[in-house]
Amino acid sequence: MKKEFYKLLDEGVVIFDGAMGTMLYERGIFINRCFDELNLSNPSMVKKIHEEYISAGSDIIETNTFGANEFKLKLHGIEDEMALINERGARIAREAACDNALVAGSIGPLGIKIEPWGPTSNAEAEKAFKSQGEALLSGEIDLFILETFADLNEIHQALKAVREISDLPIIAQMTLQHDGLGLYGTEPAIFAERLDSWGADAVGVNCTVGPKVMLEAVEKLVSATGKYISVQPNAGIPQNVNDRNIYMVSPEYLAEYARRFVKAGVKIIGGCCGTTPEHIKAIHKTLRGSSPPKVTHIKKIDETESFIQEKVVPTSEKSSLSSRVSAGKFVRIVELVPPMGCDPSHILRSAEKLAEAGVDAINIPDSPRATSRMSALSLAVLIEKELGIETILHYCCRDRNILGMQSDLLGAQALGLRNLLIITGDPIKTHDYPDATAVFDIDSIGLTNVVRKLNHGLDIGGRKLKTPTSLYAGIGVNPGAINFEEEMKRFHWKVDAGAEFAITQPVFDIDIFLKFKERIESKKIPVIAGIWPLASYRNAEFMNNELPGVTVPHDILKRMKGAPSGKEAASEGVKIASELLRELRPMIAGAQVSAPFNKYELALEVLNSID
Repeated sequence: MKKEFYKLLDEGVVIFDGAMGTMLYERGIFINRCFDELNLSNPSMVKKIHEEYISAGSDIIETNTFGANEFKLKLHGIEDEMALINERGARIAREAACDNALVAGSIGPLGIKIEPWGPTSNAEAEKAFKSQGEALLSGEIDLFILETFADLNEIHQALKAVREISDLPIIAQMTLQHDGLGLYGTEPAIFAERLDSWGADAVGVNCTVGPKVMLEAVEKLVSATGKYISVQPNAGIPQNVNDRNIYMVSPEYLAEYARRFVKAGVKIIGGCCGTTPEHIKAIHKTLRGSSPPKVTHIKKIDETESFIQEKVVPTSEKSSLSSRVSAGKFVRIVELVPPMGCDPSHILRSAEKLAEAGVDAINIPDSPRATSRMSALSLAVLIEKELGIETILHYCCRDRNILGMQSDLLGAQALGLRNLLIITGDPIKTHDYPDATAVFDIDSIGLTNVVRKLNHGLDIGGRKLKTPTSLYAGIGVNPGAINFEEEMKRFHWKVDAGAEFAITQPVFDIDIFLKFKERIESKKIPVIAGIWPLASYRNAEFMNNELPGVTVPHDILKRMKGAPSGKEAASEGVKIASELLRELRPMIAGAQVSAPFNKYELALEVLNSID
């Protein structure tokens, strides 16, 4: 099979087919259906589309298996059919092709975030790709095509998995955004060299954009690799016409760009979303007999995974807070919650008093409990610029995609902010706006990896920054988590991802903290204990029953219940918090004391108790 593929390449430009999903949609298959499942429920329709592409001039057709991995199929409740869907998809294409075309086993992204951006490990991803690849092989494919990948690490796992089970040719394709970069901002020259070094037989781009943007990307690809170049553009950007997405690029226009692709050095050309047999027919008519010029491998891109070590700012020099923690000095932090409205004056007055009292930093939560409040980043800038005291900016993964997060972090660096507490974020449904849309593009583990890359001079796309950031990366941890083992596993992953300090959820039970402390000893990471002065018995009940993973011991509940309401109850809460802090102090790098209802005086009273 490998010989046939390379024979085709030797003979001239190789033409792939066009979109499968577009054709199925035109035949009345709704977009909420699992297109891959049609290999079982309507194989004749799938076969007919394959035959139309072959009649139009396709040398290679792709199996209808782009989304047929266990993770995507699970969304439709048919993950147990994964092997059968892929095997049948390959056999349907094989029957349609006969001796008139080769069959490429199509594998797309898993539809989930894998490490370092998400909780699914590289090993789990590789296993999923391997299972799909084995099923395709059982259907007698001629080659593999890995397509529409946005994450270089994910396509790396796919390449490793397929190469482990087969020596068939592999075409590996990334997708682009409208600026011609990968969806994570990766330069085409960078991902071309990576795919080359990881063993792809051909590298290229497909989907998302039309031919013009892809031509610009191709010119960068050919300078970075000596492998065959593959291109499969969309039929332009879809336009909404009478509530339907219509692709506007004509077959003639795409055929003209196909000629330009060949001139630029492309050897393999097909179509993606919006393309039809008419587009492929026009390409075939234009290109038959064409052959791309020989392209010199101009340069080798630097290995972007190697960090710019000489410019990395040491932890001890990132901020005043990091300097104190690194020197073993006990740090005093107070948490102030951003206001509901746009007037920060009350918070600024409280922050001023805390600065005068010698507090090391002010911790600013990012929309805690999913409430809509003033931007934590904006408030942090106001406090630092106007008062000169450092802040710890909570940064929540819930509300932004990965590109927005990177933009915010680069902006925070430019604005002078240095201390971060990276958190996944409370679910939207916990508070004010249950119908709002949560993003959760990555979680706190993924964002810690993002910060680590930025601190080492690389953005999420692998491009080198002129100047690395110097963000002091902290993480949250819950010593009393209900699923303690899972919490510890995630804590260790965060530290491995680059976390430099941790702040705990409020601690009320010393025994629980001791158990936690014992489990993290191997990581040698500074831990700052969260301390919460209880304001009332009702507050204590809430913390114990409605804040996941926080346990208020019976004796503390009893003490708060016995205290009169008002000032007396608050005074008892401060007393309890002070006792806890004095007992914890030998085991922690500092304390973050919350100020209930932003009453900073209560927090200061607790901190003053250890002076």
